[in-house]
Amino acid sequence: MSATTAEQAGRRIEEVLDRLAESGDADACAAAEDVVRVLMEFYGSGLARVVDLLARPAARPPADPLGPLLADELVASLLNLHGLHPEDVPTRIDRALAALPQSVENAGFDAATGVLRLRAAATSGCGCPSTQEATRQAAVDALACFAPEVTDVELEPAGPREPALLQIGTRPSPAAPSGRPSVAAS
Repeated sequence: MSATTAEQAGRRIEEVLDRLAESGDADACAAAEDVVRVLMEFYGSGLARVVDLLARPAARPPADPLGPLLADELVASLLNLHGLHPEDVPTRIDRALAALPQSVENAGFDAATGVLRLRAAATSGCGCPSTQEATRQAAVDALACFAPEVTDVELEPAGPREPALLQIGTRPSPAAPSGRPSVAAS
């Protein structure tokens, strides 16, 4: 596949917009121009983010120079959109889950259906349905950027919580009237 130059792309866009204008459908022309504008803003934001991330001074060169780019939601979504993201799906899923404020465990991804099963960590809140839905939605949002292959997220409840640790010790015995400790009968 040969790379399209900016000039070629601009000419092609103009041709399509001119054909739409010739059709006389003002609404279609306005919608097409709006789509072009939104895409230009999206890609402009992505390129600006790449430049910003690459221009940041580092104390030392990163072991993985692509790391900051791959960790950025906007850049990652652009790379995924065009099939250019160098990481495999499981790695991108792990990256998305690691960025969540709530702790979840990957319980399995079915590539055929696009369903990712997650298990809520025992420490991820009260277990209320609203908290579980907020956790699931945060995962859906993060995965949309990093792993768009995930089309649905199922959140399994956390496993049984460990019982509270009980402290077992000897009970202090009441002092005997003489001031000496008494022996408690068992």
